[in-house]
Amino acid sequence: MIEAQQIDKSPKKKKLPALDRYAIFSLAALILFTLVAIVYQFITKEELSSTLITCFFGAFGGELFLLCMIKRLKLKGGTDHDN
Repeated sequence: MIEAQQIDKSPKKKKLPALDRYAIFSLAALILFTLVAIVYQFITKEELSSTLITCFFGAFGGELFLLCMIKRLKLKGGTDHDN
């Protein structure tokens, strides 16, 4: 009976909020795309389509901007839980 009531005293791992995970993913995607574009241009001696680059950076850069604004407005509004 005592064994069943033992409490796990190990520290709980804090879960990363959803907005932070999306921001990290977007930033990682931008960095990875930039590195791939540089390597591609160095190896093949031709650049990626400027339209592709513009659309990719517009989508992920805009997503990062919106995530930052949501985070800022939530903190300014007084709520601080992300889910």
